[in-house]
Amino acid sequence: MSERELAGWEVAGPSAPSIDGVAMGGFRDRVGTGADMQVVARPDVIVVVQFGESRLAVGNTLGQNSFGGVVAGLSPGPHRVGTHRFECLEVRLSPIAAYRLLGGVPGDLRDTVADIGDVWGTAATLLREQLAETATWANRFALTTGFLTDRASTRSADPEVAACWHRVVASNGDVRVRDLAELTGWSRKRVWSRFTAQVGVTPKRAAMVVRFRSAFDLLVSGRSPADVAVACGYSDQSHLHRDVLAFAGITPGVLAAP
Repeated sequence: MSERELAGWEVAGPSAPSIDGVAMGGFRDRVGTGADMQVVARPDVIVVVQFGESRLAVGNTLGQNSFGGVVAGLSPGPHRVGTHRFECLEVRLSPIAAYRLLGGVPGDLRDTVADIGDVWGTAATLLREQLAETATWANRFALTTGFLTDRASTRSADPEVAACWHRVVASNGDVRVRDLAELTGWSRKRVWSRFTAQVGVTPKRAAMVVRFRSAFDLLVSGRSPADVAVACGYSDQSHLHRDVLAFAGITPGVLAAP
């Protein structure tokens, strides 16, 4: 388990993943400056369990709600999350792992962010309490791993859907439904319907999110929008601009600014 402090933040991670398709991280705001973050699309289902005294304020154009934790799908729509004192454990699940561990939630998270209580009920409250009472990050990761394992469904995503997802990721989003149909031996219609039901977004949307995330990371690292558009296979800068605005809520220029 690694742990470090960055500008008043305590950041921790387990030494190795305990469940296939699942990664975890721990974050604690040691100086109480709080956090205000834009929710950005990414090729994972994200679960944030806030276990400190403050709750998460989650808002969009329709208003704001107070959550003890959030679950966001691959394409969560424009939301902001803030809190006065951030103490959380973040779980990042591939949509294939999420389908098994969250009881089919990916398909229910199109363009939205859910309260963990809507996913796990009273068990989510108990998990928050146990995390708050646990002294070390290593034990918090072990506790959360056990929590997820206990709730794992006996059902799994179709092997063909898993293969499609891995192809989308490996190609950095440069894949078409006909390619996935050839990969699986299914019709295009069946690929579309089964993939959407189990991953939570259509194959086309999944490919867009995967490509966007590569572009996002390059822009944040300081690469120019022009270079990123070429590197990630966008038809032009306008295409990149539209996707970044849709999936991040800001423009490529803002992301690339020093």
